[in-house]
Amino acid sequence: MIHWNETMYFGDNVKKEHRRVMRRIERGKLTEDIFCITFASNDENLFDIIEAKELLFPYYRTKDIHIVGLAKGKGEACLLVRDMIDEIYRETGGFKVREYFGA
Repeated sequence: MIHWNETMYFGDNVKKEHRRVMRRIERGKLTEDIFCITFASNDENLFDIIEAKELLFPYYRTKDIHIVGLAKGKGEACLLVRDMIDEIYRETGGFKVREYFGA
């Protein structure tokens, strides 16, 4: 099941169309070159970057996916994660991602 964070981060190339992209992801529609930034599935990592079309696989339908950001293209997703980590560190002095997002 997909959960959207209350405070979402968007890459510049997806900002204008983020509502449409979110609806397409929720409905299981194919979204080309859209990447989701989620809480890490491994406790040793901060975030996962998952291509949205991967969410169509049965494996992800049984998992709780908490999306905190959307970007168009892998490069933009990496830059967005960098900016998010910078902000979290600046605000908290640490890297406690889940606590920062209230999860």
